[in-house]
Amino acid sequence: MAGPLTGIRILEMAGIGPAPFCGMMLADHGADVIRIEREGGWRLPGDPLERSRRSITVDLKQEDGIEVVRALARSCDGLIEGYRPGVMERLGLGPDLLLADNPRLVYGRMTGWGQTGPLSAAAGHDINYIALSGTLHGCGRDGGQPSPPVNYLGDFGGGGMMLAFAMVSALLAVRGGGKGQVIDCAMTEGSALLASLTWGLHAAGLWEDRPGANIIDSGSPYYDTYETADGKWIAIGSIEPLFYSLLREKLGLADDPDFDAQNDRSAWPARKEKLRALFAARSRDEWCALMEGSDVCFAPVLSLAEASGHPHNAARGSFIAVDGVTQPAPAPRYSETANGPPLPPRADARALLAEVGYDEDRIASLRDAGIVS
Repeated sequence: MAGPLTGIRILEMAGIGPAPFCGMMLADHGADVIRIEREGGWRLPGDPLERSRRSITVDLKQEDGIEVVRALARSCDGLIEGYRPGVMERLGLGPDLLLADNPRLVYGRMTGWGQTGPLSAAAGHDINYIALSGTLHGCGRDGGQPSPPVNYLGDFGGGGMMLAFAMVSALLAVRGGGKGQVIDCAMTEGSALLASLTWGLHAAGLWEDRPGANIIDSGSPYYDTYETADGKWIAIGSIEPLFYSLLREKLGLADDPDFDAQNDRSAWPARKEKLRALFAARSRDEWCALMEGSDVCFAPVLSLAEASGHPHNAARGSFIAVDGVTQPAPAPRYSETANGPPLPPRADARALLAEVGYDEDRIASLRDAGIVS
C-alpha cells in the first residue's frame, strides 16, 4: 500500500460498523492493518469496510490463540477494537496488559456509550447513540417524527472517522516522544461533536430547537429537496442572497414579490408550495440542464446506482471497483503521498505469524490444533 501512513502497523479486532470503518480509513491511507477474525464471524462478501487488509483467524478461547494476538500486538503501532467495555479484558487482551508488552502501543476503543457511565454496559445501535446526544432530534421535518440518517452520524461520522482521527493524533504523539495510550471513543460524544454548529447557533438565538424549522434542516424553501415530473428529486441550497437571486432568475421569479425578503419565515410555507409546483412541472434532467453547474447551488439527488456514473464523479474517479464491487474511492487526496488503489482483503496467516517470529513447525502445530486458520 501507498499513502501518508505507510510504515504504520495496526491490529484490528474484527467486528461490524465503526471499528471496521476506522480500519478501512487507516488502510486506505497506507497503514498495514491486520484483522483478527473469529471463526464463524459475520462477513459481508465484497465488503468495502474490509478492503486492503490482511487477516488471520484466531481461536480466542485458547491460550495459544491469545498469545498469537499478543505477539502481533507487540509488532504493531496501534490496536482498534469495538467490543463492549470489559470484553478485551476478559479475553486477556486488555490495554494494561498489551501496553505493558508494548509501551508505544496506541489502543483505540470504539463504543456507543463510552467506557464509563451508567449506560456503558448496555446494548445499543447508532440510532440510540445519536438520540442520546441530541443529534437525532434535528433529523426530520417540521411536525414529523425524527428520521434515522441511516448509520452515518453515529457509526461512521461520529464513530469510525473520529477514532481514525484519534489514532493518527495519538500515533503522532508517540512519534514525538510520547507514550502509548488508550483512546475512549464514544459515538454519543462523536455525534454530538458533529452538531457543534447547531449548538453554537442555538446559543446565539439563531436556531430553533425543533426539526424542520431552520434554514438548513428543510425549514427554508431555498434549502430543500423537491420532486420532479418524472418522480425523481433535486436538491437546492441557495442560502446566500446572490445565489437566492440567481435561483429566482432561473425560475422566472425575479419579479415575484412573494419571493422578496428571503428570510421572512412567515412566508416560507407558501413559497415552498409554489416551488413544489414549479419543480414538479419538469423532469430532473430538464432541471439539470437549466441549473447544474451554476451558482444556484443545485444538484440532482442520485441513487447509489446513478452516483458512480455522474460525469463529475467519473471525471474524478470518485468511485472504483474492487473485486467487482463498486464502492467509494479513498478520500481525501494528497499531492505528494498519494494513496494506492484499494485491494481485496486476503487471509495471510502464515506470513503474519512468520513476521512475528513463529517458525514453520510452530505455525503448522497451531493450524493443526485449529488455533489459527
